[in-house]
Amino acid sequence: MFVPLYDHNPLEHIPRPYGNWSLIGLTVAVWLVLESGLVIDAYLATVWGFGLTPVFFLDGLPLPPEIALLPEWARPVSYAFVHADVWHLAGNMLFLWVFGDNVEDAMGHARYLFFYLLCAAVAGVMHVVMLPASGGPLVGASGAVAGVVVAYLVLHPRVKLWILLLGRIPLRITAAWPLALWVAWQFVSAFSESLEPIAWWAHIGGMIAGAVFVVILRRPGVPLFDRGLEPGGAGPASPSGGG
Repeated sequence: MFVPLYDHNPLEHIPRPYGNWSLIGLTVAVWLVLESGLVIDAYLATVWGFGLTPVFFLDGLPLPPEIALLPEWARPVSYAFVHADVWHLAGNMLFLWVFGDNVEDAMGHARYLFFYLLCAAVAGVMHVVMLPASGGPLVGASGAVAGVVVAYLVLHPRVKLWILLLGRIPLRITAAWPLALWVAWQFVSAFSESLEPIAWWAHIGGMIAGAVFVVILRRPGVPLFDRGLEPGGAGPASPSGGG
């Protein structure tokens, strides 16, 4: 639908989004070291060993020892750090880069990291519950990123966002429009049983978690829905810091 490029939304409470950078760095490192073949040729072992496979998770079926890299209880989170290919990785990390810093700003470093992992876990569980017979491993950060996107929408629907519409048309638009349409598309795709190899139910689980936990985990006094934003969406009328 669209590719996010940049938002006009300065940080207020933290100098740098170290938590968000750490998540991006760790996820990229997993790809480079374990999946790309540049360091260790362990793509299949990583996908199966870190991925969340509903039939294994629900039935307790053991993985072969050579790919049982993590205990089963860890996989509702570990799957979010593994990706199917470099484009899958790049798309998720771009969304996280654009939207994650402001969500971290609203929560603080530690709570943001907890929020991200919580969204990943809820997304993974939703995928397992909705597709219990699936024998393919769920991988990718998109469930957690969906939680971040919805948290951003709840916090900052009125800021201006640069996007590539349909992947090619640059457009400066109020964030609520593309993000709300993106959210709606996830539900339409899930309920229409789209044949695309995308974990739509994981996205929905992550979005629900993001909408709920951003309200709980935000700093005291951080407003929702850009209350107090200056006309034009350039930032709050009385910022308490920069970044």
